[in-house]
Amino acid sequence: MAVIIDYGIGNLGSIKNMIRKVGGKPSIGSTREDIAQADMLILPGVGAFDSGIKHLQASGLMDILNQRVLEDKVPVLGICLGAQLMTQFSEEGQEQGLGWFDAQTLKMDFTDIPGKWPLPNVGWRNVFAQNGYNILDGTEEIPRFYFVHSYYLSANDPSLISMTANYGFDFACGLRHENIHCCQFHPEKSHAFGMQFFRNFLKAYS
Repeated sequence: MAVIIDYGIGNLGSIKNMIRKVGGKPSIGSTREDIAQADMLILPGVGAFDSGIKHLQASGLMDILNQRVLEDKVPVLGICLGAQLMTQFSEEGQEQGLGWFDAQTLKMDFTDIPGKWPLPNVGWRNVFAQNGYNILDGTEEIPRFYFVHSYYLSANDPSLISMTANYGFDFACGLRHENIHCCQFHPEKSHAFGMQFFRNFLKAYS
């Protein structure tokens, strides 16, 4: 059972519908019991970093999430803000992140890059697999995903980078370490490419 974590912010219904479309058995969970019974976890989120981590702390789920992800090695996917919360910290706020990745969340900086690059970065961007990441497999054309963000993932170890995109410069839009995955884009808003992404993620752990 794929449990979408409800901690007060995120596109829960859209993610649930997309996972159901590709044959998964999703549920929305907000209790320790929900997390304890999950075979797979989805950490969504929209909004600011500090608000997101404070909502997660207030949910009372931090310890059970750390146990399930870091000790039990349950597969987990962070989406958008959920991805950023998995890093150590963000330049957007003052709070510490979950620290599941040896990475930070940095503001997109276009200093010395020609052209106009308004923030947030909103729209469809090509996404490229890195380090043999196969969750993007299965499409004949370059997969395109929908982005809405002003901050990006910066990994201290390049081998953690699973996906990249370009907006003025090449940036990491996905990380992976063992059972922990994340993506900066919104697969639940990315139509056929998003469906294939979720289909591959579910298949990888079925």
